[in-house]
Amino acid sequence: MKITLIIATILAILIGIISIISGSMVLLGLRSVDYTVLNWLVAYNVALGVISIMVGYQIGKQHRKSKIMIISILLLHLLVLAYLYFFNESVAGESIKAMSFRVSIWVVILLFTLIKNPKTVHNNIKK
Repeated sequence: MKITLIIATILAILIGIISIISGSMVLLGLRSVDYTVLNWLVAYNVALGVISIMVGYQIGKQHRKSKIMIISILLLHLLVLAYLYFFNESVAGESIKAMSFRVSIWVVILLFTLIKNPKTVHNNIKK
């Protein structure tokens, strides 16, 4: 498997796990924050966290539709970021920063899946 795909897989799964853990802690009241929480945004982040893990798995399996899934997640995050930035006056700066981080991670994941890298990780077991 190409090293870039391994990195993309790890990034997608990690960003999914982080989103699920941090969002669930806020939704369950285990973590309080000193800024306005948009519950729909936290729920969105948890849902996309679950989807990110599934897409990460698909990237690792080199599923033929994984690029479409990556682009879909990236576009969803970009739409939410645009909404938060331009249309929602009650959003906390932390929410915009977190969504910007997610967008940048998914841009990196997309670029890693598009790179044509000849280096691969080989299994040295003889057949």
